[in-house]
Amino acid sequence: MAATASAGPAARQIDDGAAWAAVQGRDALLDGRLVYAVATTGVYCRPSCPSRRPRRENVAFFPTPDDAEAAGYRECRRCRPRGARPSPAAESVRRAREHLDAHPEESVTLEQLGRVAAMSPHHLQRVFKRLVGVSPREYAAARRAERLREALRGGESVSRAGFEAGYGSGSRLYEAGAARLGMTPAAYRRGGRGVLIRFTVVPCALGRLLLAATERGVCSVALGDADAELEAALRREFPGAQVEPADGALDEWARAVVEAAGGRAPAPDLPLDLHATSFQLRVWQALREIPRGSTRSYGEIAAALGSPGAARAVGRACASNPVALVIPCHRAVRGDGAHGGYRWGAERKQRILETEVRECESAGVRK
Repeated sequence: MAATASAGPAARQIDDGAAWAAVQGRDALLDGRLVYAVATTGVYCRPSCPSRRPRRENVAFFPTPDDAEAAGYRECRRCRPRGARPSPAAESVRRAREHLDAHPEESVTLEQLGRVAAMSPHHLQRVFKRLVGVSPREYAAARRAERLREALRGGESVSRAGFEAGYGSGSRLYEAGAARLGMTPAAYRRGGRGVLIRFTVVPCALGRLLLAATERGVCSVALGDADAELEAALRREFPGAQVEPADGALDEWARAVVEAAGGRAPAPDLPLDLHATSFQLRVWQALREIPRGSTRSYGEIAAALGSPGAARAVGRACASNPVALVIPCHRAVRGDGAHGGYRWGAERKQRILETEVRECESAGVRK
């Protein structure tokens, strides 16, 4: 069995990128709309199947179970995709989402979207946020930014990419697009060349702490044992940027993060300059809402985002967090209560959590 998304005329109508994103995010809104098949197991599933995510090269997409079975795959006994039927609410939200995707250049009102979805605007707003995790307006902005990012990565000019993504004017592109990209669209297209990044390395309770920032905000906070290693990692992360010492300009921000590293203060509310998918941004915002001295499991975070099957995706978003302590990904733990992995070392994660609990208890702070 070939792992290809072009296994027949009907299958070619599926947007592979959107389908794969739905599988990664276990998007129940596409249950009943397509199935994915895995060449290594010979099984096909619904997008929201709770099973472990396969490798992309082993996956083929089909519009219906019949198409998958005609290609030689058998039904998953765990998610039973033949019985998958989207709920009326999910079907309404799907229509609303497709309408937003089809009209990126328009400012679609909630009233217009309600007519498309056959729901009252207020009800649609509530259901859309519960099922998708963001409001219709936030979804449209994130999708527009994703299209811009893809077009710029593909080599399109800034003006052409902005037009194709749905930004109606140059000023709107540079205001809204730059906010989502973390730098101007032109700088993003050049791989960050010409962007000035200043950094400082200071001691903290966890070893050495590097904080780096562009003119827009903090782009990196890393923990390590040696200044030279931290600086080298920063330069590898931003190979096209001009990287230089901050000479005291970042001292106040660094002190705030050091306080958080010692468990004596909450994560500082600093301006950030980060590049992320809409899902990563949602996860990172959820992490910032976990009280100091408390933890949440990856599954609990996924459920709070309206994607209860996306615990693994939450874990990946935590692992990709570039700003230690500012976005407190150390407060995300495994479902069995074990601390789990940490980008800057499992021992550091344990020390941070233990110190936060101890400081909160001594100060009488309620979790």
